[in-house]
Amino acid sequence: MKKLLTALLFAPLMALASGAAVHLDKAPDVSGDNAALQNGAKLFVNYCLNCHGASFMRYNRLTGIGLTEQQIKDSLLFTADKVGEPMRVAIRPDEAKQWFGATPPDLTLIARARASEAGPGADWLYTYLRSFYRDDKRPTGWNNVVFENVGMPHILWELQGQQVLNHETHKLELAVPGKLSAAEYDKQIADLVGFLVYIGEPVSGLRKQLGIAVLLFLGVLFVVAYALKREYWKDVH
Repeated sequence: MKKLLTALLFAPLMALASGAAVHLDKAPDVSGDNAALQNGAKLFVNYCLNCHGASFMRYNRLTGIGLTEQQIKDSLLFTADKVGEPMRVAIRPDEAKQWFGATPPDLTLIARARASEAGPGADWLYTYLRSFYRDDKRPTGWNNVVFENVGMPHILWELQGQQVLNHETHKLELAVPGKLSAAEYDKQIADLVGFLVYIGEPVSGLRKQLGIAVLLFLGVLFVVAYALKREYWKDVH
C-alpha cells in the first residue's frame, strides 16, 4: 500500500518530466491572418469534425475571421442546420469509444489545455500533428512521437505522406511522399493550429486591443493627474 501511495504521489511529476523531454517546434503565429484562419477552419471541418467536436464554439463566431454567414452555410455547415448552432461532432460518442478505445475529446479548448512548462499549447499541437509515423503494432497502424501509443490515426497522412521512425537516430523519416511538400504541409498545420487557438478564445484579438487602449488612457490620465497635482501644490511650501 505504501508503494502504491508513493507511486500515485509522484505520478504527476513523472508525467510532467516525460512530457518536457519532447522537443516542441515553435508554431507560426497566424492570429492576425484571416485567410490562414479560414483555411484552418476548412481543414478542421473536413478532417477533424468527423470525430472531434468544438461544442463551445458556434458557427456564427466564424464571422470574426472574415467569413459571412452565407459563406459559412455554403462551405462549413455540415453538422448543423443553422449558423447559430455549436460545432458538434459528426460521430456518435459510443461508436467512437468502441473504434478508438476512448471518446475523442472536444477541441474547443485543446490549445489552452495543452499548454505546459514545455511550451504553449499551439507548439504542442503543431509538433504533434507533424509527428505521426507508421507503427504496425498499433491498432490504427499509427503512432506519434509526441503522444506515444496515441489512439488517434493520422487523418492527414494523404497530405503529409507516411513517416517511419528510425530507431537508431530516433528521428522521423519520410518513407512515402504525400500530396504536399514538407513546407506546404507545415503551412497547412500552422493554419489548422491557428484556428484551434482562435476557437479557444475568439475575442483574444479584441481583448488585446482593449488592453492597449486602457494602457494608453491610463498614460494620458497620469500626465493630467500629475499636472493637476503640480498646479494644486505649487503655492504650498
